[in-house]
Amino acid sequence: MNASSDAGRDDGNLRVPPVPTPAPQVDGPARGAAVWTWIGVMPFFVFALLFLIVPTAFLMIGAFQDAEGRFTLANFGGLFQQGVLDAYWISFKVSAASAFGGALFGSLLAWAAVQGRLPGWIRPTLMTFSGVASNFAGVPLAFAFICTLGRVGLVTMLLKQYAGINLYSTGFSILSFWGLTLTYLYFQIPLMVLIVTPALDGLKREWREACDCLGGTAYQYWRYVALPVLWPAVLGATLLLFANSFGAVATAYALTGSSLNIVTILLYAQIRGDVMHNPNLGYALAFGMIVVTGLSNGGYIWLRSRAERGRR
Repeated sequence: MNASSDAGRDDGNLRVPPVPTPAPQVDGPARGAAVWTWIGVMPFFVFALLFLIVPTAFLMIGAFQDAEGRFTLANFGGLFQQGVLDAYWISFKVSAASAFGGALFGSLLAWAAVQGRLPGWIRPTLMTFSGVASNFAGVPLAFAFICTLGRVGLVTMLLKQYAGINLYSTGFSILSFWGLTLTYLYFQIPLMVLIVTPALDGLKREWREACDCLGGTAYQYWRYVALPVLWPAVLGATLLLFANSFGAVATAYALTGSSLNIVTILLYAQIRGDVMHNPNLGYALAFGMIVVTGLSNGGYIWLRSRAERGRR
């Protein structure tokens, strides 16, 4: 035997030391590539620090302070005022309705594009539109819906002239709960399409073929195969839609002003308003919103990871 194979054993009075394994060397180009990689992601970390972490920390600290900067819990006691509770309840109802409607119609739309026998150009066109519409919000979206479904909006006047339907005589108003929910659906449905499409792509064709070969029906396939795989992704996406609409402020404020007292508008009035001006109560309102949206996003992340494990 050679010395290398017997390294580290006693050989009489002579002990052969083990041969050290040389550490892997990283050459200059590889180190340079790693440095440039970190430099490339630095703008993301700077953006997250300045526009997410620091403002959130500022709000959380302000929620535990009074006007003089002293520690207090009185701001959280203000959350139990009737007006604040009503604002949270209205926001919850609008968010739940728009999330459920967006999840239902978005899932059906994505299923038609992915699993349906539609022309090939439908899917890329739908995905392109969804990518644009899911980010269309704020004042432009509110103005578009006022021009469409306002009292003298295009659709309102067409229904009245050609169908004899006076939309506003039925009690509908674009400034009401259902008007705001309908407006939110404009970006909730496309967002659901973008989120649930990869989950639908994960349904393997072999699963459907195996179900057909075993004599299973379409109902049995969806009941026992597809839905158990899809439900974590769909439910998680619904939670994400809820958080997305719960934190929306620009669209609601531009559309309804102060006629619909949702929590984001109340928060804006407390921090920037002329009449209602209690910034620390506004920070407590924001803290409550952070808790609600944080729980929703945490549930989405957990369900998404479970859906990925199911597809694997």
